[in-house]
Amino acid sequence: MRFFLGMIVGALLLVGLIYLSDASTSGSTSGSATTQTTDQRPMVNWDVVDRNWQSFTHGVRNTWNKIASR
Repeated sequence: MRFFLGMIVGALLLVGLIYLSDASTSGSTSGSATTQTTDQRPMVNWDVVDRNWQSFTHGVRNTWNKIASR
């Protein structure tokens, strides 16, 4: 049981740290004229994650409603 709890906590920590990393990264950073422009893109497209999460929860709700209505 502790193993599975550790896996879940580890996955949540990983997602949380990636989100914080992406939130602290700006779209692009430019310095002085002599410094090159660095494009720092986020690691994860959070719009796609949100859309997939909404789809997943909608499917779970529909399945639960089908099971509960029997």
